Amino acid sequence: MIFQAILQALSSAFDMLWEVLWPLALGFILSAVIQSLVSKSAVARTLGTDSPRSLGLATLFGAASSSCSYAAVAIARSLFTKGASFPAAIVFEFASTNLVFELGLILLILLGWPFLGAEFAGGILMIVILALIFRYTLRPELVEEARRQAERGLRGRMEGHAAMDMSIGEGPFWRRLLSGRGLTLVSHNFWMEVTSVWTDIGLGLLIAGALAAWVPSSFWQAFFLTDHPVLSEIWGPLIGPAISLLSFVCSVGNVPLAAVLWNGGISFGGVIAFVFADLIIIPILNIYRKYYGGRMALYLLVVSYGAMALAGFLIGLLFKLVGIVPAHHAVVALQTGPTLNYTTVLNVIFLGIMALLAWRFLRTGGLEMLRMMEKASDQPAHHAGDVTPADSTPHRPGH
Repeated sequence: MIFQAILQALSSAFDMLWEVLWPLALGFILSAVIQSLVSKSAVARTLGTDSPRSLGLATLFGAASSSCSYAAVAIARSLFTKGASFPAAIVFEFASTNLVFELGLILLILLGWPFLGAEFAGGILMIVILALIFRYTLRPELVEEARRQAERGLRGRMEGHAAMDMSIGEGPFWRRLLSGRGLTLVSHNFWMEVTSVWTDIGLGLLIAGALAAWVPSSFWQAFFLTDHPVLSEIWGPLIGPAISLLSFVCSVGNVPLAAVLWNGGISFGGVIAFVFADLIIIPILNIYRKYYGGRMALYLLVVSYGAMALAGFLIGLLFKLVGIVPAHHAVVALQTGPTLNYTTVLNVIFLGIMALLAWRFLRTGGLEMLRMMEKASDQPAHHAGDVTPADSTPHRPGH
């Protein structure tokens, strides 16, 4: 009986992985391309104030430079110490985990286009709410305290990823991308991103599979107050971030969990607030404490939670008023296994592309790069020139 239950949970987890594999690969490839061609130092120089223009650029740069939640937090600290304003750095961080291509694709595949639209519209709304809260509540002395703490250089997870600025800044876009050095950088950025999130994705899929297989629908319906429509619309955005905070799952790994919660009856706005909350899980709050001090970590928890819950509630209300909130229905990925369809064909194609990138990664010092990523200091590391030469000749460690 127990063995059968475990098999059922693993089967549900694999089914969800199969549904989201090619969107994940495509998203990480696009992210790797952008990281290979856009310098983090150049981004930091444009984010020196908390003006609407600076925050708007932070949103655009963040959305373009997709990152796992841990890397996003580390990159935000790096931008802050390089001269970006604190609000701009945090806005960049939120955009790089909530307004990214792969997240949108997975929401589209698992839950449908209304969730995709709500995620991006709600993400922008959440950033506006955050910016307003920062403007009226963030005291200069708290920022200075956070800056002094940030400059101490205490490390968090994925610090090396943030320290490495591997980008090519000269020449036309396509020439840079298709050069030997460009392809090598793409392979390195791709596999560094994948290795940084695979545990979160795997944990999210396993928890989602277990919850889908083991927790009865009656429990979820009672917990999410489905018999009280008005209360459930309020309760969902309030409880969604709390569930995310306690789940320890971040980045795109919490989307399968969101599908399970939607299957169980959480409100539309609750799903959106839950997905937003990947940046307030307990390990990341601890990193905030290391980076910026205890007072700033508590401040970020409170204002982030408030912005996530309010944005989720408002976007859920808006979508309901215009009549595009879907009715609750069983999530297909939780019920069907792989079949010969477009998903399978695209998965095979992208597995082939991933294999080619892995070959390039291993042939050009990729494993050495991963070890260096763990040891990188706060100072910008010029590994692009060491590990990825300008020509297409593969670099081997020690040569």
